[in-house]
Amino acid sequence: MTHTHTERPSRATGNGPAPGKGASGSDNDEAPLGASRAELLSALAQQHGALVTLLLVAIGASIGFDTFLTGDNLENMAVSSAFLAIVALGMTFVIITGGIDLSVGSLFALGGVLGAWGSQYGTLVALLLPLAVCGLIGLVNGLLIAKARLAPFIVTLAAMLAARGILLAITDEGANTYLVDEKSFFAGLGQEKLLGVGVPVWITVALFVAGAVTLRRSRFGQYVYAVGGNEDAAALMGAPVARTKIAVYTLSGLCAGLAGALNAAWLVSGVTILGTGMELEAIAAVVIGGTLLTGGFGFISGSLVGVLLLKVIQNVINQIGSLDSAYQQVVSGAFLAVVVIAQTWLGRRRRMM
Repeated sequence: MTHTHTERPSRATGNGPAPGKGASGSDNDEAPLGASRAELLSALAQQHGALVTLLLVAIGASIGFDTFLTGDNLENMAVSSAFLAIVALGMTFVIITGGIDLSVGSLFALGGVLGAWGSQYGTLVALLLPLAVCGLIGLVNGLLIAKARLAPFIVTLAAMLAARGILLAITDEGANTYLVDEKSFFAGLGQEKLLGVGVPVWITVALFVAGAVTLRRSRFGQYVYAVGGNEDAAALMGAPVARTKIAVYTLSGLCAGLAGALNAAWLVSGVTILGTGMELEAIAAVVIGGTLLTGGFGFISGSLVGVLLLKVIQNVINQIGSLDSAYQQVVSGAFLAVVVIAQTWLGRRRRMM
């Protein structure tokens, strides 16, 4: 069969016709063909179901609300989606390896405060400081998970609390808010436009292209899938399991820190209360986009679609006006539950073929 995967072929789980079946002239030609078609449809649903849902929701919103397709509304959605998308990009690598990172919300907030504080010393400091600190925390997460073999949930939960504590210490428990000079180049990274589109959106697109190429074309990307598919088998094949885990958690920390810094440039301040619950949003976006929580299967473009779907739903709820913002979480949770159930069902069906 021909795979139509965006980033990689699907994980080897018994896909395709069984050996010796479907040979030309055999009486069993039709059965493997039907199984292949059903398997292909299941794979397409798993890969592109979120995209179809996004298009349907967007079409419905454009029909129901005159302001949905306006330039200002689309621009606001795109820019606000960019920060979550960058966090979700790093989370995608982590989840494909079979891990989880609960620290990204706190790292996002910490990166924003560090970026705003560092902006007084120039754009280079404003960008490098959050990358260095958040990347270091991600590195420590990876070392504890890969070398000490601690559970990712516990390690990243501890990192989440530690990062929030560092944030409170820097800001005197939230009493100090660091501002960014609106005329600085750093502020321009968050507020300026290029070809009518906000700079954060272009940065996000560039990062996703680089992430997709890395996951599909590089040896590191193959290691990421191998570790998530079967860690013991990956080690037997010579894949650097520990190094791969350390790399993906470091990458997740870097993405969270960069997203926080860009958000500070957009808001021209380091807001201390941001990032709460962002780790759950990022996980939801990645899973809605088709990446399996069990690891070994996923793709970058799906995570971007998942982010956009969540943001469009939030925008629609805001457009309605009469609904409380809490409904955003209710709808997002419902979508996540449906997607996980669908993924489980599709995965079982493909293994039976």
